[in-house]
Amino acid sequence: MRAAFAPAEGPSSDTVAVDPPLNLEGSTLWLARAIYSETKLPHEQELVAWVVRNRVETAYRGRRTYRAVVLDPYQFSAFNPGAAKRARYLRLQPEAPLPRWRQALWVARYVRHAEGRAYRPFPVETRHFYSERSMRGRAVPYWAERGGFVAPDPGRYAVDERRFRFFKQIS
Repeated sequence: MRAAFAPAEGPSSDTVAVDPPLNLEGSTLWLARAIYSETKLPHEQELVAWVVRNRVETAYRGRRTYRAVVLDPYQFSAFNPGAAKRARYLRLQPEAPLPRWRQALWVARYVRHAEGRAYRPFPVETRHFYSERSMRGRAVPYWAERGGFVAPDPGRYAVDERRFRFFKQIS
């Protein structure tokens, strides 16, 4: 999987320069902004990207584009109205010299163009996630109390459940 979105040689770190993919579509840029705002780790970026893609594919909350899904109020915390880092993420462009951002661009490109069920880490109804580390004032979001937990394939993904938990069939 790593080779699909990390063309640079050597270890992946914040100091390794990776060129951004060429000819990026606007949808890929919006997807990359969302996943980079949520995590800087490539395997987590891929899982977050699939959640966003699932929302687009199922027109969750009536949103049918990556831009609309990302900017849907109170869905992705960095893009909430008044969020401290919102302007920073909205301004990100492919040429920004941030290695983890460029990695997010490759992940977004890969996920947007992946075809077939074999590439999906969980069902298309998986449209929510939360991070226990980012919760303030409660242990879990109210919507997660209803269930629907989905664990990505442990053979392909090692996910710390304190960092991310994924859910399906949340309305």
